Amino acid sequence: MTTEELYELQEDGNLGYACVYKKGDNGIHTDYMFPMTAENIANFIGKNAYTADKIIMTDMCDRLICESIYGGFIMTCPNQKLCRDIIPHLAPIQQGEKEPKDFPVATREEMEALWHSEEEAVMQAEFRML
Repeated sequence: MTTEELYELQEDGNLGYACVYKKGDNGIHTDYMFPMTAENIANFIGKNAYTADKIIMTDMCDRLICESIYGGFIMTCPNQKLCRDIIPHLAPIQQGEKEPKDFPVATREEMEALWHSEEEAVMQAEFRML
């Protein structure tokens, strides 16, 4: 993703993590980041329904948003209102009535590299003021 696209992901302040565990990876997972809207969550689960053993989504403070298992089934979703909002987007994907939509998703490494470069720029500016 470009730097501009990474900044756009952060605009609404609803960014969260999706940890994708795949069978046979011995607990190693891949982290993705995107705005945690009901539609995005449903599309992400739908895209990974048959490749991920488990998906755990959290907010930036690592509070659980939802958890899904192989097949795209939601197992845990503490916020029942959010769960009710996800279902209308996810059910047609699960039933094969529609394909999951593409939307911007960054890897955790891409976002951390962006944050590191921002921090570095701030530190350099501070040193120049000394």
